[in-house]
Amino acid sequence: MLVVSGLAVIAVTYGLTRYGFGLYLPQFRADLGLTSGAAGGIAAGSYLAYCAAAALGLYLVDRGRARRALWSAGVSAAGGALVVAAAEATPVLAIGALVAGSGAGAASPALVAAVARTVPPSAEPRSQAVVNSGTGAGVLAGGLVVLAWPAEWRWAWLGFAGGALLVTWWVDRSACWSPPVDPGRPGSGLRPLRLVRPLTAGLLAGAGGAGVWTFGPDVTTRSGLSPQVTGLLWCLLGAAALLGGLSGSAVRRAGPAAAWRVAAAITATGTVLLAWWPGSGVVAAGALALFGCGFVALSGVLIAWGGRLAPEAPAQATALLFIALTTGQAAGAALLGALADAAGAPVTFVAAAGLLATAAFAAPRDRRRTPPAARSGGRRHR
Repeated sequence: MLVVSGLAVIAVTYGLTRYGFGLYLPQFRADLGLTSGAAGGIAAGSYLAYCAAAALGLYLVDRGRARRALWSAGVSAAGGALVVAAAEATPVLAIGALVAGSGAGAASPALVAAVARTVPPSAEPRSQAVVNSGTGAGVLAGGLVVLAWPAEWRWAWLGFAGGALLVTWWVDRSACWSPPVDPGRPGSGLRPLRLVRPLTAGLLAGAGGAGVWTFGPDVTTRSGLSPQVTGLLWCLLGAAALLGGLSGSAVRRAGPAAAWRVAAAITATGTVLLAWWPGSGVVAAGALALFGCGFVALSGVLIAWGGRLAPEAPAQATALLFIALTTGQAAGAALLGALADAAGAPVTFVAAAGLLATAAFAAPRDRRRTPPAARSGGRRHR
């Protein structure tokens, strides 16, 4: 039950209230007059708010307050979604997107700890990967909403707000909120220098992934595809992203190095295809399917990578890695937004693919394999 409810929290906080800004960018542009540069700036601010919330969630989890971190995530996502729904001007929209996007940051460490303390150790790695794939479920749901009611974005964001509170309550009821092994000792003893390589890789991957997450629906719509087709494409992206839940098995069989390179290559290929012919429904479908599967797999590899390098503090390691991933998204959204205004969408997506290809070369050095028995404490998550 916790795995299902945790997947639902990630679906709402990541797939809807965080990435929903990019999904509804065509409507925001039409109703509020956003430029690509302004949209990139808003997305960047949302990503930075995520980083701040992730740091807060890490602080709370370190002190045995994972449940408080969970509710901080749910309330932030709901409150921000309500502001977006009521926005009549760009500044109000920006504030709402910033607050809504921050919810995912606090959700990650909270759910890592909840899964680690509730699920049997033998099932934990796979459970973490499945919960992590909730992003795809949220993107799929968002695409269906756009498909059914393309112009009713205010009602959609009201629904996101209610959903955020509902699924947060569901996880709260499903999780075991037992205290950590040593609740009196703040901090985890994590050594960040161990994570220099994955932090760099996450930063680059986030910057490259920001292109499609922020501007993908807008590019396909402006290239001649109808909002209904764009909604279907976003559904396909979400469905493909659910396959990213297999990343845990891929890391276990091939190791993090090979899994990271393959996932980065898939994500970069999807981005290039979207740059090549965004006005073709068939090409865009293939591009977004590859991107969704690849990007969520990248995040899943980061979960496993952090757990292997810091088995004594996997939740804390994952929080740091996702802060790096999201910092990259913030920088990428701002820079790629400015590039889109200056040089156009094709150049922007090629540049994004280049960043993803560079991230592939920062693959981990698979020097150690930590047995399950060595893992302890709070765990990893997206």
